[in-house]
Amino acid sequence: MIAVNGYAARPSVRAGEVVRLHISTTAPSFHVDFYRWGATPQHVGHVEWPGRAASSGRFDADWRWPAYEFLVPPEWRSGVYIAVLGTERPSGTPPLDAREGRVLLVVTPSAPSGRGILYKIPTFTYQAYNTAGGGSLYSASQITTRRPGGGVGGPVKGLPDAYDPSSPRQTFAHWDAHFIAWMERNWIEADYCTDLDLHEGLFLRDGYRLLVSAGHDEYWSTETRRHVTAFRDAGGHIANFGANTCWWRVGVTPDGAGLSCDKFPPGTPAGTDPDSSYGCPDHWWESEPENSLLGVSYRNGGGHWDGTRSPRGFIVTDAGHWVFSGSGLRTGDSLGHGGALIGYECDGAAYEYDEVGRPRPTGQDGTPKDFEILGLAELPPDWNSAAREPMPSPRAATLGVFTAGGTVFTAATTDWARLLATDPQVSAVTRNVITRLS
Repeated sequence: MIAVNGYAARPSVRAGEVVRLHISTTAPSFHVDFYRWGATPQHVGHVEWPGRAASSGRFDADWRWPAYEFLVPPEWRSGVYIAVLGTERPSGTPPLDAREGRVLLVVTPSAPSGRGILYKIPTFTYQAYNTAGGGSLYSASQITTRRPGGGVGGPVKGLPDAYDPSSPRQTFAHWDAHFIAWMERNWIEADYCTDLDLHEGLFLRDGYRLLVSAGHDEYWSTETRRHVTAFRDAGGHIANFGANTCWWRVGVTPDGAGLSCDKFPPGTPAGTDPDSSYGCPDHWWESEPENSLLGVSYRNGGGHWDGTRSPRGFIVTDAGHWVFSGSGLRTGDSLGHGGALIGYECDGAAYEYDEVGRPRPTGQDGTPKDFEILGLAELPPDWNSAAREPMPSPRAATLGVFTAGGTVFTAATTDWARLLATDPQVSAVTRNVITRLS
């Protein structure tokens, strides 16, 4: 079969506007079928174009493949859409996750919709792990987003996930797809955007009450963080159903098509692990700890990347809190233990115990003092950990909530979305958070 591959000039487009796709094939013509992701994939459009061939490029420069323009119908609902590329029409719904022949596109609302929830797709993180053209932000300090991949359709850095080998971890299919499918099965309506949209200051002033992120939202620009912080300070709520969040700072080129991240201190020997180093220019925690925005940081948690891990769940510290309403959990129970909820990466906060034996934040790592610790999962010694200042507490995934203008909830583990369909207690907590904060 003749290969067809491509990428979008920009990862998002407003309904009713034109998206530019860049596609290469040696076939005389090819098809593009568009599917909206949800409880079940929905076929929404098709186009056929003449084929044109182009050579692959490097990871750090625009590939400049042949351009094709498609007018997104104004009636398309905001959501995540997958463009399936091929020389023949698919029979039935094809697999929407693949390492080639797929393009991820986020359709944003053309005008304020009145929905209360805005879901953030972490395209910066998808691109950071994209190795198309021979490099990523794990082998270089600069990359282009104008190449195949970035959530779907390209090669990905990282070890396979023993708990879900069907897709690489740093892709749309691995976490975000599960979370979005759960929301739509539960009739929770949301609008969608990318972190590039938030970087540019879009959507957060359009009346949304809740910003949702899930899975692995690791790379944030200064502008994205500033705009999200302003949203929270003005009363907007945040629900972070993920971990390793806002760990690296990225620079974004003016056209939005290039990312940079300076991870290593000057003179660092080759092979050094930047997570275990101090003086990294773009470590958020070294200049402006992400705890102040989200309550937790990866430096007080850790990761277990390879193979299975010893099962860990959150030990519930206050089952009377509204987060646990209707879950059946009692104080001292473990949430998600049987499904290895904690991992593959998780975030935490420095804590101590009060006079009645309940954990509370020390605040020395930037975590707000009013952060309510609702669950703890102490990590085994064989987990990978990041550099941090001396702390009185062991590393532990830290489930919690606090209010600073708006309310911020953190699930503190990347794998939260993986258990949504199988663990009714994880599902109940998620529903409580979204229902209350939206």
